[in-house]
Amino acid sequence: MPIDPSRTFKPIRIVLLTVSDTRTADDDTSGDILAARITDAGHQLAARALEKDDADRIAARLLNWIDDREIDAVIVTGGTGLTGRDVTPEALDRVKTRDIPGFGELFRWLSFQSIGTSTIQSRACAVVARGTYIFALPGSNGAVRDGWDGILADQLDSRNRPCNFVELMPRLREV
Repeated sequence: MPIDPSRTFKPIRIVLLTVSDTRTADDDTSGDILAARITDAGHQLAARALEKDDADRIAARLLNWIDDREIDAVIVTGGTGLTGRDVTPEALDRVKTRDIPGFGELFRWLSFQSIGTSTIQSRACAVVARGTYIFALPGSNGAVRDGWDGILADQLDSRNRPCNFVELMPRLREV
């Protein structure tokens, strides 16, 4: 994806949520990877939190963030698998305005190049919720690298051509 150097980079405010029953702030390596990539790209990491695999708690946390007009995007890592405790996509369903189906499709295509057919076990997804982007990635280190490096780094860069998510932000709340 070409970056147009004649365009101005517009940093956005991103919050990061790790969903896990077992991780803590001390061992959240996938969250650490994303946090570093967010700030290294020039964006502001506005908040970071951990939640247990509980759809009600995840949705409540997301609602607090999407109601804050200062937050442009939420990245969630974890809870996108197939087990009974993996409820991140269900939590996103509770808060979404609309789906971004191409995100999950592209993520699985990229992930296939790294882990082969095991990517089919991922329910990575993205939505717009009340004018805020929410991207849900699997919780592995490789998955967050694939998601950020292969999709989000470009789509959250206002200089990316031919188009990017940032240039749509002013119009996401249109009815």
